[in-house]
Amino acid sequence: MTKINSVNFVLALVALAMATYIACAYDPGPLQDFCVAIDDPKHVLFVNGKFCKNPELVKAEDFFFSGLNIPRDTNNAVGSNVTMVNVDNIPGLNTLGVSLARIDYAPYGQNPPHTHPRSTEILFVAEGTLYVGFVSSNQDGNRLFTKILHKGDVYVFPIGMIHFQFNIGKYPAVAFVGFGSQFAGTITIADTVFGSHPPINPEVLAKAFMLDKDVVEKLQKKFGA
Repeated sequence: MTKINSVNFVLALVALAMATYIACAYDPGPLQDFCVAIDDPKHVLFVNGKFCKNPELVKAEDFFFSGLNIPRDTNNAVGSNVTMVNVDNIPGLNTLGVSLARIDYAPYGQNPPHTHPRSTEILFVAEGTLYVGFVSSNQDGNRLFTKILHKGDVYVFPIGMIHFQFNIGKYPAVAFVGFGSQFAGTITIADTVFGSHPPINPEVLAKAFMLDKDVVEKLQKKFGA
């Protein structure tokens, strides 16, 4: 893995700072997939999916994360690894409406088509060359917007749009991402459609994707449904 020099790291932080400023965003909005109402005083209230710590017990470590400079293992089926830095590992982010991530890509690895239901994403390329893109909504005609990004480039993926990144280089690539949410959420399309638990009726997917039912069932086995 090529090491990121200090200049690149500073540029990454600047890009993320811009994302933080631009996307004062959609938080505090719903940060849970659903909240079933219950009229029972024994149940406690969650604030954006988290309890709130007593302010008198807050410490500096609640706002701290270390190790984002460390390359991650990309030896997997898609050839990438996403290191999220959100409210799950920085408790102080709760209700602040920002988070970030590091993405490592193996040569020809990809971050497969996915969407973030709660945030726009801004991506900064620190090393390598990425082919990136997103698809607009049905109402906009499902237009594909793509770009080849090089070291130092920045690209934005609008909230809710299905998007992807693909390392088209012979060497590892690294990107840093900013989100306008403390917990953007991720829906990977193939995993969600073909790997749901329990599985979606194969006949439904066969008709939706215009595939043979046997092909759908093979995909469901592959994605673990």
